[in-house]
Amino acid sequence: MTTNSLPGPALTLGGFLRDRRERLSPAPGAPSRRRTPGLRREEVATRAGVSVTWYTWLEQGRGGPPSDEVLERLVLALELDAASREVLYLLAQQRPPPPIPTPPPPVPASLQRVLDAMPTSPAYVQTPAWDVVAWNAAATAVLSDYAALPPGERNVLRRLFGSASVRTSLPDWETHARFAVAVFRLDVARAGESAEAVALAAELQETSADFRRLWAENEMRSHGVGLKRIHHPIAGPLTLEYSAFSVDNGNGLSMVVFTPASPADVRAIDLLLSLRARTS
Repeated sequence: MTTNSLPGPALTLGGFLRDRRERLSPAPGAPSRRRTPGLRREEVATRAGVSVTWYTWLEQGRGGPPSDEVLERLVLALELDAASREVLYLLAQQRPPPPIPTPPPPVPASLQRVLDAMPTSPAYVQTPAWDVVAWNAAATAVLSDYAALPPGERNVLRRLFGSASVRTSLPDWETHARFAVAVFRLDVARAGESAEAVALAAELQETSADFRRLWAENEMRSHGVGLKRIHHPIAGPLTLEYSAFSVDNGNGLSMVVFTPASPADVRAIDLLLSLRARTS
């Protein structure tokens, strides 16, 4: 069992590891004769999947800083709580640990029924970090088959800045990208700079020069309403009117709805839905 107390004012990584190691009880059946309380170094090394020599060097302050992967193994091996995990990273790498991903909030069945009640209007629900957590059939047909994507890729910004197919489908990509970054920056501020949103912004600045360029403009905008032109590979040009709505008691969830701008757009979406129905 761990605590948040620190062993002395001049804390070092080696001292911290020894202190946490000595707080743990050996496994049943382990040799009982020990010179010091707690686990032996070789037992921690085995738990963490590292060599005894390397772990010994770590406690002695030798060698370079351990990687995130190794630190996470030590977190498990030493049974550290969140506060102690933070101290471990601060001592080992002089920075806080990366945030632990949390599952998105559940989408109420009543909200899914609202999405499904809009048969020709693509609509989805997103988190403050722009992860898509619910959608309707029209969104699948027109925007993206979210169910076929790994959960980590069901993110509006990752797809906008990282998917070549999304980029080529948007004739006004630069305008939409600039608008999306400005709205996301405001969403981050409204959400109190949630760990997930901050991590996403850092990731995209690292992986996308376009996002980095637009993020540096420091623009902020509310979502509002507007027009989105899409060139669909099957239906061809589509024009949609978009609106965003906050979800009451939704833990920061919002719903984005794309309404067909003309009867021709409605017919095109109907056709896409019919084609999907035949192939499913």
